Amino acid sequence: ARSRTVGELLAPTSPFDKKCGRENWTVAFAPDGSYFAWSQGHRIVKLVPWAQCLNNFLLHGTKNVANSTGARLPRQNSDGGQKGKPCEHVIDCGDIVWSLAFGSSVPEKQSRCVNIEWHRFKFGQDQLLLATGLNNGRIKIWDVYTGKLLLNLMDHAEVVRDLTFAPDGSLILVSASRDKTLRVWDLKDDGNMMKVLRGHPNWVYSCAFSPDSSLLCSVGASKAVFLWDMDKYAMIRKLEGHHNDVVACEFSPDGALLATASYDTRVCVWDPHIGVVLMEFGHLFPAPTPIFAGGANDRWVRSLSFSHDGLHIASLADDKMVRFWRIDEEHPVQVAPLNNGLCCTFSTDGSVLAAGQDGSVYFWATPRQVSSLQHLCRMAIRRVMPTSQVKNLPIPSKVVEFLCYRF
Repeated sequence: ARSRTVGELLAPTSPFDKKCGRENWTVAFAPDGSYFAWSQGHRIVKLVPWAQCLNNFLLHGTKNVANSTGARLPRQNSDGGQKGKPCEHVIDCGDIVWSLAFGSSVPEKQSRCVNIEWHRFKFGQDQLLLATGLNNGRIKIWDVYTGKLLLNLMDHAEVVRDLTFAPDGSLILVSASRDKTLRVWDLKDDGNMMKVLRGHPNWVYSCAFSPDSSLLCSVGASKAVFLWDMDKYAMIRKLEGHHNDVVACEFSPDGALLATASYDTRVCVWDPHIGVVLMEFGHLFPAPTPIFAGGANDRWVRSLSFSHDGLHIASLADDKMVRFWRIDEEHPVQVAPLNNGLCCTFSTDGSVLAAGQDGSVYFWATPRQVSSLQHLCRMAIRRVMPTSQVKNLPIPSKVVEFLCYRF
């Protein structure tokens, strides 16, 4: 089935630069669904209120009304404005933007640094931050409501390829860089760098927290998938199974599964607790043999995203297609065309997939179905129980297999 187009946000055209430098490497939705952000190429990040943007799509069709002169969204001035009324921002980050991440604070989550009694910034529950990773190795932290720069983090020596906030509201930020390291920052401690995670032999492309913030996955220019214990800042294990560089990773909403995308033309779905591949989604048939796994460069998988229903994964490959997969089926359930796509992510409610290409963004309606009571119960159990504990439950083996996502 072909996915239905919801809308598109097009980058403004320039008669001089054409498409040079207009790659859209990153798109992101705020955790509460209030904002959508994407890199328009060069140094520019665009922030738009998602509800207003979606409403404009419904009123005016799929075209780019948010960027047209006749229906521009209200923009907040530099003096700040009402937080209850989301406003559009255009942010000049000063260098090419490679990564974006939204972070929100929970006041009860204190900084891990207990020796400092004062901080420049007090992040409340109504705070929403945007982190931008830049070509020069810097990370800039912005206030989403005002568009003002708050922090400038400068320890990386190379491109900051990916950013991820801990989902627990602690404002712990992890950055992945081409300098072969991951760095852990505490924004509640004024952006203090807490730890450097070393172990990757080459560039680090992507990183992702588990839903309970206890695990971190990182992947890069090697065939291994790295898992880190974020309480001890120590590597737990390497997952071996890909035959080429691994470029994207994301946990399922219950933390029981881990999806990774690779240039070997596959998406692998793992049980991260025991390091076993449960499912493979191939983008080239027949699948390339390991020795030729880097040869099918028109099928390299660039990005993936795990839906919030825990049942669907979206993948974006160099064959000009976006695919929607069910985790228990071998073939895509929906597809959509996209040239030169580089990044994708599901909206907060899972109803829309956003994908970036040449500074613009395209949106599709995602496969929707009512989750079974069995699956909802499985997700509820797996949120609090790792695989080892599930296997020790005094229940029938078939139920154990279901809870462990054995397809």
